[in-house]
Amino acid sequence: MGWLEAVVLGIVQGLTEFLPISSSAHLRITAAFAGWEDPGAAFTAVTQIGTELAVLLYFGKKILRVLTAWFRSLSKPEYRHDPDARMGWLIIVGTLPIVILGLLFQEHIKSAFRDLRLTAIVLIVFGIFLAVADHYGRKYRDLDHLTVPHGLGYGFAQAFALIPGVSRSGGTITAGLLLGYKRPDAAEYAFLLAVPAVLGAGIYELKDIGNGSSPAWGPTLLATAIAFVVGYAVIAALMAYIRRRSFMPFVIYRIVLGTVLLALVFTGVLDPQAGPTV
Repeated sequence: MGWLEAVVLGIVQGLTEFLPISSSAHLRITAAFAGWEDPGAAFTAVTQIGTELAVLLYFGKKILRVLTAWFRSLSKPEYRHDPDARMGWLIIVGTLPIVILGLLFQEHIKSAFRDLRLTAIVLIVFGIFLAVADHYGRKYRDLDHLTVPHGLGYGFAQAFALIPGVSRSGGTITAGLLLGYKRPDAAEYAFLLAVPAVLGAGIYELKDIGNGSSPAWGPTLLATAIAFVVGYAVIAALMAYIRRRSFMPFVIYRIVLGTVLLALVFTGVLDPQAGPTV
């Protein structure tokens, strides 16, 4: 991977991680359109560390409260009913599905799940799911209503993002809307829920950077730093946007992108396993 590729893919990662349009799909598609090698699951996971650091910065005060209350609840019973302590436990509960399924499907994540045909199909299908959830969701719950079953529901939705095209934020926000949560609350829990899973996956994949076909350390670190800066700006913009407007523009974008991608693959312009064939 060259430095220009790192800059472009870092910007793409930062722009798309928090929008419900799938950052892993966009990294895959960008490389394919540019004629570059698939950056791979390891590169994707490590650059996502940058965007999760943006979450830590944006929600820093809340995350510090959650961590403080959660640790206190381990030894002090009076803290166990504290809302922030409950949030800590619910983030752990919601993280379990992606950890378990990520380990079970580890080889598929690096191979079969990266087929552009699958990416295109899930872009369309999960875009339709998001449209249904956003239109029909009752949007009356805030995070004080969060329960263990709801946390698990969010968690299983997040696990679908192991397939490029689903979108981690899109899947979890869709689940939240279907469960009746308001748009900002659904998004906030989705972003908080992603932190342990994404940081864990990124740290785990660090061992593969610079080995075999994975990109070298220098370009990977540059892309990660760029993703952090761009990602922070996107979080702030998205949280302001969804307080007033719906997710429909993202739904339309997903369906159009998925349709175009399918057409390009089935007409032979794009190889479903790599980049352009012409």
